[in-house]
Parts: sequence; structure tokens; C-alpha cells
Amino acid sequence: QVQLVESGGGLVQPGGSLRVSCVASGIGFSSYTMAWYRQAPGKKRELVATITSGGYTNYADSVKGRFTISRDNAKNTVYLQMNSLKPEDTAVYSCNARFFQTDLWGQGTQVTVSS
Repeated sequence: QVQLVESGGGLVQPGGSLRVSCVASGIGFSSYTMAWYRQAPGKKRELVATITSGGYTNYADSVKGRFTISRDNAKNTVYLQMNSLKPEDTAVYSCNARFFQTDLWGQGTQVTVSS
């Protein structure tokens, strides 16, 4: 079964850290470009970070220096380490996998940054 399953979301105080994970199944994970997107209520979906099959990473300006995307091909898992979290980081974080015309999405995990 082809699926992406996110986990690790939750409530965290401003300035705190959180790591979200996305486990892929049913795909040749190591060949896929993986990405994290987020969508806050009333806002458009935003690309947060990407990591290619070769390990090249790219980040939105809003998270550069605070977030780190990584992947473990042996575990079919992509991570997003989020540090120095701000209230404006509150959103549903979704995992995306792309390989040529194949475009897969997870169901998302809620991250809330609030005191």
C-alpha cells in the first residue's frame, strides 16, 4: 500500500523545538524528492523545505536557520527538526513525495506554537 504517514506534531511553547516525521511505504523512497509543506488556517499552503534523493536541501526564507530537513533511506523516513519555534509556525504540516509524475501526500500533523 502506497502511503505517507506523518507523526510528531503537538503543542509547544514559543522558542521550543519539535521534530515531525514522515514514514513512506510502497514506494522506492530513496529515489523520491521529499518535502514538507504547511498550511495555517485561512492561508495558502506553503513549501517549507525539500530534500532531493541526493540529499540537497532547500528552505523557505521564513524557516532558514531554524528548521532542518533530513532523510533516512534505510527507514523510509523524512524528518523536519524545528527549533526556535514561533506562533506563526502554527499550521498543519504535510509530507510530500515526488518522482517524475508521481506526487504523493500524507494526511498532515498539527503543530501548534502557543504559550
